[in-house]
Amino acid sequence: MKLLRYGNAGSEKPGIIDNDGNIRDLSNVIDDIDGSTISDDGINKLNQVDMSSLPVVDNNPRIGPCVGNVGKFLCIGLNYSDHAAETGAEAPPEPILFQKATSAIIGPNDDVEIPKTSSATDWEVELGIIIGKKAKYISEGSSQQYIAGYCVVNDISERDFQAKRSGQWTKGKSCDTFGPIGPYLVTKDEVNDPQNLSMTLDVNGQRMQNGSTKTMIFSVNHIVHYLSQFMSLNPGDVIATGTPPGVGLGMKPPVFLKSGDVMKLSIEGLGEQSQKCIQA
Repeated sequence: MKLLRYGNAGSEKPGIIDNDGNIRDLSNVIDDIDGSTISDDGINKLNQVDMSSLPVVDNNPRIGPCVGNVGKFLCIGLNYSDHAAETGAEAPPEPILFQKATSAIIGPNDDVEIPKTSSATDWEVELGIIIGKKAKYISEGSSQQYIAGYCVVNDISERDFQAKRSGQWTKGKSCDTFGPIGPYLVTKDEVNDPQNLSMTLDVNGQRMQNGSTKTMIFSVNHIVHYLSQFMSLNPGDVIATGTPPGVGLGMKPPVFLKSGDVMKLSIEGLGEQSQKCIQA
């Protein structure tokens, strides 16, 4: 299934994509797409719904973040061997963890704000994991039991804030609008192999990133297992799993986003995003 949330920011409604690509309204079935409705039982309930009985949503509504009420937005850094190489970094021995503030989350096609004092805002297409069941001290082999599905994430980053302003990476990752997620939560049964998905990102029509989850250093299953050793992962939590090469920081000379730029990104089977950059 492809689940989504649509409508004005802060008042999104739950929806589902039918076989013809239409949005169908789920408001009479569930209140929202969030941690309370994406458990195995919740997904099974939605599987039993006759989609033809649901109202079609017309008028091309705004698409919101694909999951609401996110408790944690966790991210893995330098998790692609080819991306680590372009930055001149060695592959880490364990997953590098940082967090994005949940206030950074926006819809997949909402505008992205360049922060007022920014000179190095960058892009990163990433595979997102959405947790469907509380995970604590789980084994790597059982990780799939705790995953509801996957989504596209643009882990937008201000590189100077991240690396030159002291402390951890979080301040360069958490600016308002730096976390587009969606358009869909694609349930795990529709993703045959999360370690073999092509992914791309264009800026102003120029291909910048062209990679695959095949080059991830730490797999989806390992990441969920690993993080559960340090904290409980709760339904609705989002994990961004790293980016392939082609970020602006890695170019010679570096290239960064400016007002008016348009990013378009996609992951195989998970949909597309498009954001216009505006000045905060």
